[in-house]
Amino acid sequence: MRILFLSQRVPYPPNRGDKIITWRLVERFSRDHEVTIACFSHDDDDEEAARFLREERGIKTITVPINLRNKKIQSLPLLLTGKALTLGVFGSRELQRVVDEQLPRADMAYAFSSSMAAFIMDRSTPWILHIAELDSDKWRQYAERHSFPMSALYRREWKTLRSFEKRAAADAVTNVLCTPLEDEIFQRELPGIPSMVIRNGVAIDHYKPDPACAEPGHLVFTGVMDYFPNVDGCAWFAREILPLIRAEVPEAHFTIVGSKPTPEVKALASLDGVEVTGYVDDTRDYLRRAAVSVAPLRVARGIQNKVLEALAMGLPTVGTTSATQGVEGTPGTDYLVADEAQAFADEVIRLLQDPAEGRALGDRARAFVEEKYRWDHCLSPLDVVLEGIRTKAQDHDPS
Repeated sequence: MRILFLSQRVPYPPNRGDKIITWRLVERFSRDHEVTIACFSHDDDDEEAARFLREERGIKTITVPINLRNKKIQSLPLLLTGKALTLGVFGSRELQRVVDEQLPRADMAYAFSSSMAAFIMDRSTPWILHIAELDSDKWRQYAERHSFPMSALYRREWKTLRSFEKRAAADAVTNVLCTPLEDEIFQRELPGIPSMVIRNGVAIDHYKPDPACAEPGHLVFTGVMDYFPNVDGCAWFAREILPLIRAEVPEAHFTIVGSKPTPEVKALASLDGVEVTGYVDDTRDYLRRAAVSVAPLRVARGIQNKVLEALAMGLPTVGTTSATQGVEGTPGTDYLVADEAQAFADEVIRLLQDPAEGRALGDRARAFVEEKYRWDHCLSPLDVVLEGIRTKAQDHDPS
């Protein structure tokens, strides 16, 4: 089949959450189908990645430049309407022209995120909406974490985007969620609308344990560091939890690994025992050196790739309920969960003071991820859906 794949970013390289899953989807689809990508290009790196996909992987990739800062400003008049700002930020006449040209040539389309659904709704071409987790509910969580006036703005975005998601989901052949919990929420919000679960996976052969490299007391967090949940979580950990840990384990130190650190994140490096790396070529270099991985996210939905990667590396991991709720393991067996500062610190201290327990937890984590989160295993349910679309198209083909 010919598949038109729409995404907010060039789905390569797989170096951040959305690019990890979009690349794996494109990679799998292109094994048996002809894929055309239509997406936004955010910078020169995106253009280079698009060139790589075209020239090295043979995947037709059409990009449209976008400047998110300018688009956010240009979208502000939507506050006077009932339209979600997200749809204004990612709205584009140029990308719409690309879609209008390519969609008639496609047998189906795949929209990654609800904002991409706006380009292909109400057409005759069958399409799948990959919501992963309800984007709208993220804004509800943001509203709870901010004071007025931002709380009001985020609450408005939650309501307006939720309304759009409902219309988009009803128009799609099926809707893809990333965990059973997200699917449960989806069905509660939109009862009877077709949906399915496609879990994020992890590259088992890429993320391998290397316990001999672990440094005593070394704690690590990985993630893109201009993303609010990551900023909020690391600030909370560095300011409130790490001092409790260092009171019991003075050599404990915390490394924040990830690109685009905000000024707030950079300022954390002035605290005792905190390092902020900025962009690194390979996060595994830091994961290997860690004694414990932490995921102190207070705002999170879906499944956290950072948690899967740490578990795959055989790292004992402590996370909040928000950070781990999408991982279908057993708390206390595959990873540890704590939501209050003292409780979180106590779990980390216990692992640092008892390395044997940490290694045992890490070994169980690796075995759990090997069993449940291999990419081929995670993506295989989509094959059935695509075959159903292909068969239905053949049945309606007059030739």
